Amino acid sequence: MGLLETCGTMIRLDLPDIDTTARIARSLAPLLRTGDVIALEGDLGAGKTAFARFLIQALGVEDEVPSPTFTLVQTYAVEGRDFDAVWHFDLYRIEHPDEIEELGMDEAFDTGVTLIEWPARMGDELPADRLSIGLGLVEDRRSMTLSGGPSWTGRLLQIGELPV
Repeated sequence: MGLLETCGTMIRLDLPDIDTTARIARSLAPLLRTGDVIALEGDLGAGKTAFARFLIQALGVEDEVPSPTFTLVQTYAVEGRDFDAVWHFDLYRIEHPDEIEELGMDEAFDTGVTLIEWPARMGDELPADRLSIGLGLVEDRRSMTLSGGPSWTGRLLQIGELPV
């Protein structure tokens, strides 16, 4: 397998190094729009927070981008886009989907771009029209799988055409 493998509206990318992860995040950033939800999936240490950090920085955020593991959510103002904020949620410590209501996720869905680590903790509340990014190992190599709902079909094809 090379760097890029496509299958329908799913894309699998090799991640030979951290710089490749950063390039993919930079390629995705211009394609984002208000209401986008990105579900970051993978085991502990798979690179979810690193990818989120690269993506947030690619949107022009110069602030430090820490993991929201203990705060559960971090919000970053964004300028020059059709959305005004990026919301970064880490649901690792959430035990039941009802706990999510207090985090302001509805506002995030309405006003900005939402990044969600450990999205399975949302249960049925996870929007169907989302970009799912799976990070992990395939044949002992780091890889990323991207698949999306209806609003992502054309944009996934654009990602597949971009030089990463």
